[in-house]
Amino acid sequence: MIYAVIMAGGSGTRFWPKSTRSLPKQFLNLFGDKTMIQETVARLNGFIPPEQVMVVTNDEYVSIVEDQLSGTRKEFIVGEPVARNTAPCVAAAAALLHKQDPDSVMVVLPADHQIGNSKEYLQILQTAIETANSEKSLVTIGIQPNRAETGYGYIRFDTGTRFTKVNKDVYSVKNFTEKPNREDAEKFLESGDYLWNSGMFIWRTDTILEAFKKFLPEVYEQTEKLIGSKGKKEDLDAFYRACPSISIDYGIMESAEKVHVVPGDFDWNDVGSWTAVHELSEKDSNGNAVGHSPVSIQNSSSNLIHSDSGKLIALVGVDNLALVETENAILVVNLNSAQEVKDVVDDLKKDPEKRKFL
Repeated sequence: MIYAVIMAGGSGTRFWPKSTRSLPKQFLNLFGDKTMIQETVARLNGFIPPEQVMVVTNDEYVSIVEDQLSGTRKEFIVGEPVARNTAPCVAAAAALLHKQDPDSVMVVLPADHQIGNSKEYLQILQTAIETANSEKSLVTIGIQPNRAETGYGYIRFDTGTRFTKVNKDVYSVKNFTEKPNREDAEKFLESGDYLWNSGMFIWRTDTILEAFKKFLPEVYEQTEKLIGSKGKKEDLDAFYRACPSISIDYGIMESAEKVHVVPGDFDWNDVGSWTAVHELSEKDSNGNAVGHSPVSIQNSSSNLIHSDSGKLIALVGVDNLALVETENAILVVNLNSAQEVKDVVDDLKKDPEKRKFL
């Protein structure tokens, strides 16, 4: 059986002050009526039913997931007692699913991506699932790059290994590259054999567990204990506390010998900062994205206004800014520096009197 595993434990620090410690970005409705995690699950409608969706999140957010995803089985909402990055997250989900269904396939998805052309997206997922089953390999989805982006990791594929599944091309992966500098990103774009790393993975649970056994034996040891346990909350807590903090990319994908990639040509954005929100939002003729806020904009362009206060916001002679207002805080940032919002969060954490604004 096919299961979706939604990774929803992030803190969304680049989206402060809208994203907070108690309600991070995956639980916000930044682009419409649904929250980002609701959109992620709704996108699978008719492909993977809600009762086959597992969500791995922070202990603090379990009740939020229950409220926002009423169709998800409560026993499939996994709360992490401590943050351990994506490899333990995947290992725990694989163990729980494999225990109840040894032939299960996992579709691992981040909770906070925006995807257009859902029909194409689901066809790509079907190709990846067929490949994971037939090749017994680790499969990822790569996004066709349209610019020399330095904010994404890259996947280099072997053009001589092409085969097709469900009328879509599949390639063997040569290597993964972390976020490159501008010069390398331009070379990657020109070469034609690089894709953006989407962070979406598809594999059989037995295949990924074997990979953990080979490449992360310390995690696999804890996985065996979890499979042999009753799978209660105390068993999960023991698993996480015993695991190192390591990403699935670094711990498994960069070392595994048999990895395939399915190129995806659907619209995709990992929504990593307020810049991405500006890019994805509707804009006026001057490139200003204003949402539902009452505004007066004079001689200003390419700005983002995100406010729920109902106050009138006036912009005069400013360009390329994000103005984000919540009940407790106001952020003004140049959109070119939007990644640095996380530094504000780090600064607030240092001051006991300011932590209440997180």
